[in-house]
Amino acid sequence: MIECRDVWYGYGAEPVLRGVDFTIPAGAAVLLEGPNGAGKSTLLKILNGLVFPQRGEYFFDGQAITESRMRDHRFSKAYHRRVGFVWQNPDVQLFCASVTEELAFGPQQLGLAAAEVDRRVADALALLGLEKLRDRAPYYLSGGEKKKTAIASVLTMNPEVWTMDEPLSALDQKTQEWLVDFLRGLKAAGKTLLLSTHDDSRLQALADFRLVLTEEHTLQRR
Repeated sequence: MIECRDVWYGYGAEPVLRGVDFTIPAGAAVLLEGPNGAGKSTLLKILNGLVFPQRGEYFFDGQAITESRMRDHRFSKAYHRRVGFVWQNPDVQLFCASVTEELAFGPQQLGLAAAEVDRRVADALALLGLEKLRDRAPYYLSGGEKKKTAIASVLTMNPEVWTMDEPLSALDQKTQEWLVDFLRGLKAAGKTLLLSTHDDSRLQALADFRLVLTEEHTLQRR
């Protein structure tokens, strides 16, 4: 479903990904590991069509994902309907005036009927326990509440693939436990998961295998 072939990417003269090759089948749960600066966040951006390989190719469901293809609004919209991204810092992801508006934004951009948007928002609010915060501005939420809102905003899109950058970072123990259970439920539902982490044992039990980016910016499967 997801395939990188000899992917290279760098900032200026400094490479952060060198000859990255891997395949992730549909329904797999994968940990993306490596030290700070190894290229984990950059790789997730490539998989979400936000930046593009400077050399090599990235394929999703057999189609090459390129800058020119992602400029096609219809293709880009269909792609982002299938692949969701939860950023490490939810402040980067949240921008609407209320939690409800945040959750509705994605489905509205897909052109879904108002009744379907309302249903998805209500379901996500209930599932993540955000009903009491529905009219609050995300800016005023706690760190854990912001993370849940960011997750809920992806949930309303119902993507097949969930990519998360350091999903447990900056969360208290209770919220971390909740999130691990949530991820376990996504896996049971057949979703494809790619979770970046430094090295978190709480996520290890979820993983079918690990992709490890080294300090040399190469990748190993383990």
